[in-house]
Amino acid sequence: MKIWMFMGCLLLTACAQQDANEPLNNTDTAMPSERPLPVTTEDRFAILALDCVHREYPNKISHVMQSADDVAAPRDLTPAFYGCFDWHSSVHGHWLLTRMLNTQSNSVLASEIRDALAKSFTPAKLAGELAYYQKEGRASFERPYGIAWYLQLVAELEESNDPQLGEWRETLRPLEEAIVEQVRDWLPKLRYPVRLGTHNQTAFAFGLMIDYARIVGDEAFEADLVEKTLSFHQNDVNCPLSYEPSGEDFLSPCLMVADLMRRVLSPQDFSVWLSAFLPQIPVDGSSDWLAPGIVLDASDGKLVHLDGVNLSRAWALEGIASALPDGDVRKPALMASSVLHREVGIEAVSDEHYSGSHWLASFATYLTTRRGIPSDQ
Repeated sequence: MKIWMFMGCLLLTACAQQDANEPLNNTDTAMPSERPLPVTTEDRFAILALDCVHREYPNKISHVMQSADDVAAPRDLTPAFYGCFDWHSSVHGHWLLTRMLNTQSNSVLASEIRDALAKSFTPAKLAGELAYYQKEGRASFERPYGIAWYLQLVAELEESNDPQLGEWRETLRPLEEAIVEQVRDWLPKLRYPVRLGTHNQTAFAFGLMIDYARIVGDEAFEADLVEKTLSFHQNDVNCPLSYEPSGEDFLSPCLMVADLMRRVLSPQDFSVWLSAFLPQIPVDGSSDWLAPGIVLDASDGKLVHLDGVNLSRAWALEGIASALPDGDVRKPALMASSVLHREVGIEAVSDEHYSGSHWLASFATYLTTRRGIPSDQ
């Protein structure tokens, strides 16, 4: 309820910028009193996405202006992905909703989810997104984090047999092709990996992009990404896991590299590589070798990142364990730590503060639906 009260306050300042054809409350999603009660944990996550994908304000844009003509409201700049505080969160909010249709098609929220996606995924709005992306001075826009999530969204649509999702997949194709072209142009120029725990990290983005390339069958793009991954990380050793997390991390620099490398190495080769890269993984099955991040102020948009690091660590640990050979003695400790981080991370996903509610549900959904881990593992 706090989110809806906050939205009411925002209307007083945002109404002057509303499109006359848009509803005043800045969202077409159902109000809480009209919405069916959530049945599953994933329903609860979907509600958070539904409540932000068409919520324009507050908004933090990463926007290069070439002239005064570039001064505009978020929905005019990026007409499909203007909600959820920033472009990348809007994109993975839409991914979450699409993921729900693929994994829980009978959800009580399915109709509302389809309506929300149909509002965003129109040819005109995606044409606006493409025009924005291709404009002068924006080659690095949302690179690599946001555009990796866009490709993950396309991959979700690609895997669906639902006719409506198939139509949306084609609607998203032009921007997808422009992104792939720009990334393939960028990769040869990228001399070093970006090892941050935030948006610019390359390991996490490469993992999403490799999964996308394999799902859509883009072998050339996959080969580029695998080559760059191996050149960056095949000789990595002794990652300083004890330095993590930094105060604003939502991705583990060490674990995301390992989660990337398990995608490109055989189980045996990955096992050997992991021994050199993370020699501190215990063999006694314990969970206390990696403490979850602690958030002291969940209303702070930077500090709340640590709730995300717990969720992303959980899926990375599970992914690392899934790629090791049967009988590897490190698996129990990896899974024990994954469970610990999962419990702490999911508990933090709520609507209490928009600083976290606009994005944490996507991370939680990625974790609970085991996205990125092959179904046979």
